[in-house]
Amino acid sequence: CGDPSPGTTAGAAAASSTSPSADTDAALPAGCAAADGSSAKQQEFTEYPPMCLADGATYVAVIETNHGTLHINLRPEVAPLTVNSFVNLARFHYFDATTCHRAIQYFVVQCGDPTATGTGGPGYEFADELAKFDGYRIGSVAMANAGPGTNGSQFFIITGDNGAALPANYTLFGQVDDDDLGVVAALDALANPNDGPPLEPIDITSI
Repeated sequence: CGDPSPGTTAGAAAASSTSPSADTDAALPAGCAAADGSSAKQQEFTEYPPMCLADGATYVAVIETNHGTLHINLRPEVAPLTVNSFVNLARFHYFDATTCHRAIQYFVVQCGDPTATGTGGPGYEFADELAKFDGYRIGSVAMANAGPGTNGSQFFIITGDNGAALPANYTLFGQVDDDDLGVVAALDALANPNDGPPLEPIDITSI
């Protein structure tokens, strides 16, 4: 489905945010999930959400997996549309109890599809954000896509040098905290030497 291809030399479980007091439920537009995580789980949407991020806020997605915890420093200054969508989906528990359907050794682990088929999404798509791209590295988090302007919910975490060598076709929106790169290495150790699912399940408990 147009996902990053290993042929080119190469995608949270509590998603949390630290933000100013403006990032309160009372200040959020209709269509935004509650910032405190109290919204009911939702995995089907009809349109891209309104802007749910607070100006100047710092967002950290905490991805609980069955192989460890990843803290993702999100980058709204680089990809505001992407971070807005990701945070809102996480607050709607969209990613909770899902499995990462694709993992290629030294390349990427791809997640974010509740159907685990590689074809699922939230019901909307949005534009790429590549203008401020500053390079992939191990631990980078970027959007999978099926071509320009087809971002939805699937994302990947770069787990090796082949992934870091991907062309700048995938919106970069976060970076795994350096302290959690050992978990990234553990996920890569479970990855398939070929294109396909991991050798053992990689499950997201919550973001």
